[in-house]
Amino acid sequence: MTEARSTRRIRLFGTGYRPCPYLHDRPSQFDFVDPRLSPTPALYDELLAQGFRRGGEHIYRTACPGCHACQSLRIPVADFRPRRRHRRCLRDNADIEPVNVGFRYRPEHFDLYSRYVTARHPGGGMDEADPDLYWQYLTASWCPTEFIELRRRPGGELLGVAVTDDTGGALSAVYTFYEPDAVRRGLGTLAILLQIEEARRRRREWLYLGYWIAGCPGMDYKSSFRPHERLSSEGWIPSD
Repeated sequence: MTEARSTRRIRLFGTGYRPCPYLHDRPSQFDFVDPRLSPTPALYDELLAQGFRRGGEHIYRTACPGCHACQSLRIPVADFRPRRRHRRCLRDNADIEPVNVGFRYRPEHFDLYSRYVTARHPGGGMDEADPDLYWQYLTASWCPTEFIELRRRPGGELLGVAVTDDTGGALSAVYTFYEPDAVRRGLGTLAILLQIEEARRRRREWLYLGYWIAGCPGMDYKSSFRPHERLSSEGWIPSD
């Protein structure tokens, strides 16, 4: 890494160029918060509002040359109203019970994660994860992270897991993985709806959904949650 610049006394370190995983004709680059910093949930809450994300122990944001396609997207949970597709998703999954198991590694979770990334990201590196890499990817020692199980009644079959950070001011959706054979259920959408409800219950202002790219099929579902806000060079812009 090469040293980049400072933001609010926090040093950022820029990566070299790599192929963009979403826009294949463009290079990608990231700014990482100085790894010598000791982050706190409160600091991370501030950095989320500036477009940063967490990957394992590290905090980063996109810094791609000449490209601003990746925009952070967040939902003001108090104002969210489910659309028809969301109400249908809730009806179709009325037999699903969310179970918050807190910060806990479970082999059952890792087995489901392995099946999911093998089906969704074959050959991309994620499908080669072992339990240690899985845990390092999803958690950080300084960040309150919870694992919310999606279990089917009766019997308690595990169909999905939503990994969520709680900064004290917001919830941030880290990653969701689910049974690849149950794709018709819309478990990714269900996980967001459940996290919105949990954010409301805790009186958190926002649910952060990570990056969104206009016209990217794998990210279209994020913009269906309205109202939402997207972070641009002009600040946070509300949806129409």
